[in-house]
Formats: sequence, C-alpha cells, structure tokens
Amino acid sequence: MSRIRFGIVGSGWRTDFYLRIAKALPERFEVSGVVVRNEEKARKLTEEWQVPVYRSVASLVEEGKPAFVVTSVPWAANPGVMEELVSYEMPVLSETPPAPDLDALIQLNEKLGSARIQVAEQYAFQPIHAARIAIAGSGKLGTVMQAQVSVAHGYHGISLLRKLLSVTSENVRIQAYRFASPIVKGPGRNGDPDRDEQTQSEQMIASLDFEGKLAMYDFTGDQYFSWIRSPRVLVRGELGEINNREVRYLKDYLTPVELELRRLNAGEDGNLEGYYHKGILAGEEWVYRNPFVPGRLSDDEIAIATCLAKMDEYAAGGPSFYSLAEASQDHYISLMMNESLRTGAPVQTETQPWWK
Repeated sequence: MSRIRFGIVGSGWRTDFYLRIAKALPERFEVSGVVVRNEEKARKLTEEWQVPVYRSVASLVEEGKPAFVVTSVPWAANPGVMEELVSYEMPVLSETPPAPDLDALIQLNEKLGSARIQVAEQYAFQPIHAARIAIAGSGKLGTVMQAQVSVAHGYHGISLLRKLLSVTSENVRIQAYRFASPIVKGPGRNGDPDRDEQTQSEQMIASLDFEGKLAMYDFTGDQYFSWIRSPRVLVRGELGEINNREVRYLKDYLTPVELELRRLNAGEDGNLEGYYHKGILAGEEWVYRNPFVPGRLSDDEIAIATCLAKMDEYAAGGPSFYSLAEASQDHYISLMMNESLRTGAPVQTETQPWWK
C-alpha cells in the first residue's frame, strides 16, 4: 500500500491533528510540506514535527508535489487559499467551512463548484457516529424519521443530523432558542482549569423540520471538553431506535431485540496486542471497524485520517465523500439557525444555487 502524500496550508490548532496522524502512521501518511508564512511559527513547526516548511502555496505545489492539499486556515482566508490551489489544478481538502456567510458561499460555489474540492467534515467518521449511521441506514429501525443530536456545534451537528435522517437538499423550517445556565468551569484547549470558577453555559436548541423528518439540535460549547456535560444521540424509526449506545428494534412484531454498541479496544485487561481501537460491535455484528489499526489515534484523529484516505481516493478519480455543495448546505442551515436565534422567529430555507 502506497503512502498518502499530502500538504497543508496553515499552522493553527487543527494542523497538529494532521501532523499527529502522519507521525503515528508513517507507513500510511506522509506530509510533503506545510505552508507557514510567519517566520517564528515556521521555525517552531520545523523543530517540533520535522516536516518541510514552505512560505508559499506555489513552493509547496512545485517542490512538495502532494497528491492533495489540506487548507487549515481561518474562514475569511479560506476561499482565497482554495482558489489559489485550484489555479494549480491541485485537489483541495478544506479543513474549515468553505466560506463565512451565505453570499460568500454562493460566490465560492460559482467560482469553484466544478473544481476538485472536498471538505474535511470528520464527525460522521468518528467510530461511534459511523456505527450509528450504519445502523440507521441498515433498515433495522425502519425509515428514520427523527434524530436528536447533542454532540457538536453548528455545521458539525447539522451534518450528523442530515446523515442520520438521510436527507440532502431538502429545505427545512427552523425554530431556534437560547438558554443560559451556570456551570463550574471545566478544561479547555489549554488544559485543566487552574481554579474553582463558575461561568455561564450557553445552550442552543433548535427544531428542524426537513419536509416531514424531524431533527433536534441541542448543544452547549462546554460539551467538547466538559467532565460533566455528556454527548447525547437519539435516532428513531417505526421499527426501532438508537438511544446513545443502546439499540432496540423489532425482528418481527412479536420479537423485540435489544443490543449495546460495544466498543472494543486492544491493550485492555492484560491484552498484549498493543493499545488501539479495534471497532464497535452490536451483538455479533461489527457495525464499525477501525481501518487504521494498530495506530494509537483518538476517535477524532481516526475520523480525520478517514477523511485523508477518502480524499486520496477522490484525488485519484474516486467518489466524492463530502462535497463543497454538502458543506455549503450544512453551513447555510447553521447560519439560518443563528438567524432564527437572533430574531426569535421561525425561518425557512430556500434551495441554493449549489443544488441547481
């Protein structure tokens, strides 16, 4: 199996995820170079990760010769970076949402809608979500008509809701609410809290009616790191449901089946295989298998590595896995949720040019 050779533009927090994946699985991934324009950041990145650093996109493309390039830059800068890469006929994996607002999304799709671009929306590829999506699409639950997700913010949460409900371009009626409550401050990106401190937890709840299929979005920013605010997922069809890790469905109208989504890791309880995630079982059936064993990756890193593998296939002529149009739709719906939150009134989406 040949190594997946990719470049990166940007040196932010998310860039480290890609670098960790390549370091953990050098037989699968190779970073051909990172574009960093700040001299001090470039020096630190070279020292820490021992990867080639370039000062321009042109240098990365011409000298690094990646199969594709990840753009890991702020929203405002992302459209320009993608356009530059497309001008070199370079396939692009956009790490961030493709553009910050609706007008910019429309303009970007007009310019680059036919270019080789995918977006690294990783949540659907995290092991537990991938297992739930597989079951939701298997027919065991019947036709899934309702999904409630309290897992991720904005377009991330929307992408999971759409995958669980099997909706694509359907328009949606949205009503959003905000609720604030006190919470003891927990850890964040920079580590554990340094003192006992109370802060405000900002919660957003929204109902989304996808032409008869109901989605419920519920999220607080604390959930990503909090020790006391857990993720929740409920998926319902006429034959069964998934409630977090519990699966219930009818084999026939007299035979209920109850299963647990059971996570299997190597290296636990004296196991000597090494320490890595193997997959998820529902009863006797593997509903998810980790394609990157025996790499020691977190679930989010497994999901991002999956995006890289799928992008390599796409760059070589394979299928789309999360297109610019899909990403634009999820971000558009997220923007409309915020509009409902701002006005306090329901909003109705309209079919956008990327679906026409």
